[in-house]
Amino acid sequence: MSTADEQPSLIHPVTPGPEHLAAASETLRMLAEPTRLHLLWQLSAGPRTVTEMTDASGAPRTVVSQHLAKLRLSGLVDTRKNGRHIVYSLRDGHLIRLITEAINHADHMVTGEARHQ
Repeated sequence: MSTADEQPSLIHPVTPGPEHLAAASETLRMLAEPTRLHLLWQLSAGPRTVTEMTDASGAPRTVVSQHLAKLRLSGLVDTRKNGRHIVYSLRDGHLIRLITEAINHADHMVTGEARHQ
């Protein structure tokens, strides 16, 4: 655990126990739905309102709101109020990197681009 003066680490050398595996599985389960993944991908670029995410995703506002509620309850996104709008953001940098890598991996699968290490 880091103190207030330390920078949080990007890599956690840990042997995962049952709690780690359950938490990681829950995160991956939340990413396993295409609309939620698209919303999370949008948030990986920075905070967004429901309206911004609805416009970008093409999904109905009610669907976007339902998915965002699930993501908030699962602890993957944070919210803050900005006037009359609720602004959503990703909880941490690990999630940003996870989403980016998932999309990059998908790009290799879709386009046939050569794999790399």
